[in-house]
Amino acid sequence: MTNGVIANFVDGRWTASRATDTLAIADPATGEPLGRTPLGGPADVDAAVAAAHRAFPAWRATPPVERARILARLTALLGARRDDLAASLSREHGKTLAEAGGELQRGIENLEYACGIPALLFGDTLEEIAPGIDAETFRQPLGVFAAITPYNFPVMIPLWFWPAAVAAGNTFVLKPSEQDPLTHQRIVDLAVEAGLPAGVLNVVHGGRDAVTAILEHPGITGVSFVGSSAVARLVYARGAAAGKRVQALGGAKNHMIVLPDADPAVTADAVVSSVYGATGQRCLAGSIVVGVGDAYGPLRDAVLERAAALRLGRGLDAAVDMGPVISGSHRERVVGYITAGARDGARLVLDGRERRPAAYPHGHWVGPTVFEDVTPDMDVGREEIFGPVVGFARAASLDDALALVHRNPYGNAVSLFTRSGRAAREFRYRAGISMIGVNVGVVAPMAFLPFGGARGSFYGDLKAQGRDAVTFYTDQRVVVSRWP
Repeated sequence: MTNGVIANFVDGRWTASRATDTLAIADPATGEPLGRTPLGGPADVDAAVAAAHRAFPAWRATPPVERARILARLTALLGARRDDLAASLSREHGKTLAEAGGELQRGIENLEYACGIPALLFGDTLEEIAPGIDAETFRQPLGVFAAITPYNFPVMIPLWFWPAAVAAGNTFVLKPSEQDPLTHQRIVDLAVEAGLPAGVLNVVHGGRDAVTAILEHPGITGVSFVGSSAVARLVYARGAAAGKRVQALGGAKNHMIVLPDADPAVTADAVVSSVYGATGQRCLAGSIVVGVGDAYGPLRDAVLERAAALRLGRGLDAAVDMGPVISGSHRERVVGYITAGARDGARLVLDGRERRPAAYPHGHWVGPTVFEDVTPDMDVGREEIFGPVVGFARAASLDDALALVHRNPYGNAVSLFTRSGRAAREFRYRAGISMIGVNVGVVAPMAFLPFGGARGSFYGDLKAQGRDAVTFYTDQRVVVSRWP
């Protein structure tokens, strides 16, 4: 960081951006300045891609087991510095220390999975596909990949992408969120300490101009993206038009269906954790709770009681349940949805617009908010709010509840709470959503499973994480040979 401006990381060195514009970043709970992010563009992207191309031949020739050892050393370094990194993440994002520690653990698990790359790259062989002819397959890296990642998980989501890509033998350009890039900068330093060669991982900071440059750059083979559905659709279209592989993860409007036989306490705790964890700023947050029949009233009362008792404060403070939202502009967006919901006829039974901790008057606060009588034609029932807001809806049966789910354009995650195995199986069969929970409020797949939605929540074919990631970052080559 020079004069408070965050540096790019290109060809193994921290390098000043060529950008003239910057974005101020601050602790969202206190307003304390943390630095300025350069809003770079094509020149910065060009430099990073050039460095990645120079590094690719030697990195591709590095045996997979040696690449895995570097990532294993990085995994150990992250574990040893977990508390310090969690504090840094909490400071720049606002999430609680427990949430920051959980995010780091999820990122570490993706590194651990990438360390298995020698086995994950195995091919197939078959002798005598015809007389004297054999066939075999190999997975080979493709060159330079890029990722454009969001603010809500500024450590974990980059670690979904670049470790798998570089483990497979590619080189990488990361464009992290301009709102909270500091903790991942420290992880880059640890990657260098672990032995990652210059040019294998490059970091460029910027906004829309940098995104456009990545999508249009002829030297980039493929792009991974996480963000809103509107931007994911655009990234997919523009990247594919430029001949790139693209996986674009978009927004969500996740429903949680509760049947009358569900365990009341377990369900209420899971709903509150899903809705208000990370202050609702995650694509797996519950957004609509559908109470079926007699489940509605008791569940509403239990959630209201728990939500009203949540303690707001700076994430670094002890005994805090929920931190601020990321910025003043995002607070205005969330408050705008709450205002619109009340205007559109939803009944506001817990209003978090004016709630704030006295110790932090300059933070970006929105308290837990609950609506009743939410319908799919309302903005609060249809659109992703990305804040601590939940809507309650009624259904007469599981069929009616699933009909509500299917009226929504998103398809990221959905949960059912029940004691009935038969109902759970029927739900799983008919959900039509990619990530499905049964008595689970946050349907977060582990690193060895695919992560991504359907419908308006995902654009592409191969998801993040797991074997899909290895497939996305490699090409399967088929060799047919005869030796006369």
